[in-house]
Amino acid sequence: MNRIRQFIKQYREVISYLFWGVMTTVVSWASYSIFAIIFKGEISVVQLFGMEMSMVVLIANILSWICAITFAFVVNKLWVFESKSWKRSVWLSEVWKFLSARIVTGILEIVAVPLLVSIGLSQTIFGVEGMVAKVLVSVAVVVLNYVFSKLFIFK
Repeated sequence: MNRIRQFIKQYREVISYLFWGVMTTVVSWASYSIFAIIFKGEISVVQLFGMEMSMVVLIANILSWICAITFAFVVNKLWVFESKSWKRSVWLSEVWKFLSARIVTGILEIVAVPLLVSIGLSQTIFGVEGMVAKVLVSVAVVVLNYVFSKLFIFK
């Protein structure tokens, strides 16, 4: 039991990040599913990089990204990296860096999911279009977000 406590203490930040990363991913996937169902009646397609992509997938993906980064900022600030200061200069700096990093990974996610769907990774999970692509891109995004948060944002 002592070994387990020591392990948890030693790797608290990584364990916490993984837990909250999973929770952020759940927020992302759940909100993606909700938005994909809400906008399912849309038949529109959009041309991106010379390929036709589902407008439903694109809109659902953008909205789910917004939900996920809002949730992620709060939990990363408070519970993962324990940045307790709400002093204006500290908070604004963290928000700016966090949003900048998330915009980079958000662009990756927003472009990669519909792109993967358009090239054939359009399988559904529980009837939700593009969910396999969403899962694969989410894994890459979680890893990149940890690196950015650890090295640049919540020092």
